[in-house]
Amino acid sequence: MMKELICDNLSVNESDHLCLGGQDTVLLAERYGTPLYLLDEDRIRLQCRTYRKAMTKGFGEKALPLYASKAASFKQIYRIMQEENMGIDVVSVGEICTAHAVGFPLERAYFHSNNKTDADILYAMERGVGYFVVDNREELDAIERIAGEQGKVQKILLRLTPGIDPHTYEAVSTGNVDSKFGSAIETGQAEEITAYALTLPHLHLSGFHCHVGSQVFDADVFLRSAAIMLNFVAEMQKRYGYVTEELDLGGGFGVRYLAEDPVMEIEKNILAIGEAVSAQCEELGIDLPAMRMEPGRSIVAEAGMTLYTVGTVKRIPGYKNYVSVDGGMTDNPRFALYRSPYTVLLANRTEKADAEEAMRCSVVGRCCESGDILQENVRMPRTVARGDLLAVLTTGAYNYSMSSNYNRIPRPPVVMLRGGESYLAVKRETPEDVCRNDL
Repeated sequence: MMKELICDNLSVNESDHLCLGGQDTVLLAERYGTPLYLLDEDRIRLQCRTYRKAMTKGFGEKALPLYASKAASFKQIYRIMQEENMGIDVVSVGEICTAHAVGFPLERAYFHSNNKTDADILYAMERGVGYFVVDNREELDAIERIAGEQGKVQKILLRLTPGIDPHTYEAVSTGNVDSKFGSAIETGQAEEITAYALTLPHLHLSGFHCHVGSQVFDADVFLRSAAIMLNFVAEMQKRYGYVTEELDLGGGFGVRYLAEDPVMEIEKNILAIGEAVSAQCEELGIDLPAMRMEPGRSIVAEAGMTLYTVGTVKRIPGYKNYVSVDGGMTDNPRFALYRSPYTVLLANRTEKADAEEAMRCSVVGRCCESGDILQENVRMPRTVARGDLLAVLTTGAYNYSMSSNYNRIPRPPVVMLRGGESYLAVKRETPEDVCRNDL
């Protein structure tokens, strides 16, 4: 079992209960109920500090990590990011509103999206969002027009596609030439939009952005994309006299979902990128831009765990077994969307369960939907029964943020763990909450 404790903030206590951040998950489930999202705040802060230290060491004092909000967005996460001196990457007015509500300094916010509406653009400008990451010509024109109407000059980055395959899940690969995001360097469209942006009086081109994919376990993808981007930076300086102030390499470092996944050495890889970037800038005769990266999953994923109570166990002799829990695709749709792997354990009798005779089963949810599956081929003790507490590990990213009310099921609460204490960050929804906006 210990080999399946895939993150160093997991442990098993003397009661044979699984612990997260040193806290007993059985006691947490008794206090807050299930389904239950847990997030280890101490782990989140540690990851933020790791990125800040590594980026400062690798890229200099002007470097800034931007937390990718889509991984997990709620008020407390922005309070943490402000206290840890992080920037943020936001992709919607909902994320902007949430950050603004707790006083996050939005001059450190970078607004993404391949299709910002006029209303989105105006909303972000009125709240002082520092940077727009511009995806296309239509958006560029809209931001220029609205900035003019507002009597301001808006800072922007242009999102470019360097034409790199990160060899990861197709659903999270975004750096290819034919991606829905950004302007391709290879086709000449990146140069075309750069030249055009430089002519617009109400926009200040601060630099360039790229993001090639997610769940990446070494520096190679970043090294390849940085090389292409810096060559482009040098070419724009040569042709247009434009000096790039900022270069954003996006996010994508991977996390451990399974025991066989590697441990990602964040500092080591960022220092390797920093060394290569500095050397290439010197070779090209350009100044090192202020570097940005956008960690999301690698900040919050391993800080997270979801707890469920087992409801039914269905055995079909000669075919398969099902263990049903009180949550499912409404609180974690990632297996249903792209077969994402997870480690699943019994939390209330961890080591004892591991020693028992095992069966293979599908862990499924409560939705009226045959695709409501959390994980296939899970090893569970044959004695697993109604009332057992089941834990799914590494759920801090893209679980709460992708949750839904499908089947009119209320969302679970988010409970933060800090310094041996726990507190509620997001309340559990009630059935009344689910229908609150109905007329």
